[in-house]
Amino acid sequence: MDVLNKIVSFLTGPLNTVAWLYIFLPCAVGGGLFLTIRNNWIQFTKLGYALKNTIGKMFSRQKAGEGAVTPFQAVSTALSATVGTGNIVGTTQAIALGGYGAVFWMWLAALMGMVTKYSEVVLSIRYRERDAKGDWVGGPMYYIRNGMGKNWKWLGSLYCIFAALAAFGIGNGAQAKSIVGSLNGAIVAFVPSAASAAGTINLVCGIVLAVLVALILFGGIKRIGEVCEKLVPFMSAFYILFTLIVIISHISGIGHAFYLIFASAFTPRAVFGAASGIVLKQTVIWGMRRSAFSNEAGLGSAAIAHAAADTKGPVNQGLYGIFEVFIDTIIICTLTALSVIISGVDINWGVKPGSELITSAFSTVFGTKFAALFVALALMMFAFSTILGWSLYGTRCVQYLLGLKAAKVYQFIFVVVVVIGSVASIDAVWDVADTLNGLMAIPNFVALFALSGVVAKLTREHFSNDLSKKK
Repeated sequence: MDVLNKIVSFLTGPLNTVAWLYIFLPCAVGGGLFLTIRNNWIQFTKLGYALKNTIGKMFSRQKAGEGAVTPFQAVSTALSATVGTGNIVGTTQAIALGGYGAVFWMWLAALMGMVTKYSEVVLSIRYRERDAKGDWVGGPMYYIRNGMGKNWKWLGSLYCIFAALAAFGIGNGAQAKSIVGSLNGAIVAFVPSAASAAGTINLVCGIVLAVLVALILFGGIKRIGEVCEKLVPFMSAFYILFTLIVIISHISGIGHAFYLIFASAFTPRAVFGAASGIVLKQTVIWGMRRSAFSNEAGLGSAAIAHAAADTKGPVNQGLYGIFEVFIDTIIICTLTALSVIISGVDINWGVKPGSELITSAFSTVFGTKFAALFVALALMMFAFSTILGWSLYGTRCVQYLLGLKAAKVYQFIFVVVVVIGSVASIDAVWDVADTLNGLMAIPNFVALFALSGVVAKLTREHFSNDLSKKK
């Protein structure tokens, strides 16, 4: 395992730097601003409209047509892949590696990410098609081929290669590792002697998890959608409730928490001191990286789930993209960050944590044993749903490249990787996930810029028609 870790670090180090620092971050901020201007600042001017037409209609009863899922099932599947380990472990990692100011940069990336994901979803509906089984399929590979033309088909294929591999990291190994890690923490909290059997516990949990994933995954998009629409709202509501209890219990420190976030967003050394090793570049990079890991804006992945929605039009479904980023990063990641900061738990700066930071924050109110148990259960549900969402993304990408039969083989491998991720090193898992996330964003951003005029046109037409209906 030590040899594997060294190989992974050697291979992913340079790619990580190029993909994130020199490509993703400029595209996320500059590209997000470009898309914001082209769409008349829609994530700000139409936020109320978006929330009204998403939250307000999510729970209305609706049946999906053949080969499709309901808009709520589509957004639940997309949220299942985003609301997960990135909100809990990813947020605490951003703080530990980039300081409290990383939260500010998470917010900035999310505000730009709202319109980025909106554009991805709009394009996924506009350029989707039916597959051999009659299911709706779409996503970056389809809007690259059908929107930019067949001469760009290679770019869609490149996206699929990166995304199918990324699914093993961000949507599989990292999630499985978080599940077994939190379970180990909960077990040790009640039975300290179990720490010596951590490896065995990881393996057993990994096998059980793999079986559960297989039972749902092989049922197709409809079964994934049905599970996610029940699991996502339940787990999100409970997690939000418990973080609010932690914050309210330490409410006197709320002002200082926000001060630390803003004060260290631009001058981290002034807050943490030179000894911490945290510099501004790390604060910016880790904030934005973990924002992308959490809400996936710019990766194009959620567009694959939304393409299956039985919806009235591209913009109608695109509004769910704005809603997703708002709930995922602005609400849930912020609550996680505030819980850690306001509780005053000790942070080992520069060291990548698992779930121990949020567990420590919860223990200041609920006690060590209950906190460990709750975080374990929350991470289990969050990470399990993320595995389901990304299993769909990887399957669709392989289906696009090699057909339905190859997709079945990929699903089998995906299930096996659940077990491997459960026993692998956490650093190796996260390094692979980060690198592949950055790489898959490159073809997607090319398409978003090239097709930005299509999104702007569809947006103008939608709101013009909506306004004329009101008159």
